[in-house]
Amino acid sequence: MLTLQEMSDRLEIQELFARYAHAVDGRDWAALKDVFTEDAVVDYTAMGGPRGTVPEVVAFLEEVLPLFPATQHLVANMIIELDGDRATARTMCHNPMPLPDDGGLLQCGLWYLDRLVRTEAGWRLAERGEEKAYQVVLKQATAE
Repeated sequence: MLTLQEMSDRLEIQELFARYAHAVDGRDWAALKDVFTEDAVVDYTAMGGPRGTVPEVVAFLEEVLPLFPATQHLVANMIIELDGDRATARTMCHNPMPLPDDGGLLQCGLWYLDRLVRTEAGWRLAERGEEKAYQVVLKQATAE
């Protein structure tokens, strides 16, 4: 049975993951930086992105996300392992992104692999990696 603290920690971590998704999709870079520790490492290499510090990854996102009319990160099925003021998590993510000029829909499926720490400001991501499940482009059917 979970303690009240464990339930609270799990809810706070789930909220942190939702804030991450909303920040990326809303292109709110200040909010995105706030979900990480100052020395966090982010590794997007499994899906073709960079590995680096939060400012480096934010610069990458600022450059590539305008290529897509929209993004939508759906995070679910979290497995969170708590260990006092530290935690690890594996979280499923489905991220459809329409391509410009009716070029179809890029669908990305992955798992986030996270290491978290409790800070004075609450839970923060100290490390975020990815494990690729799939990446496909769906094209619209054309009338012939």
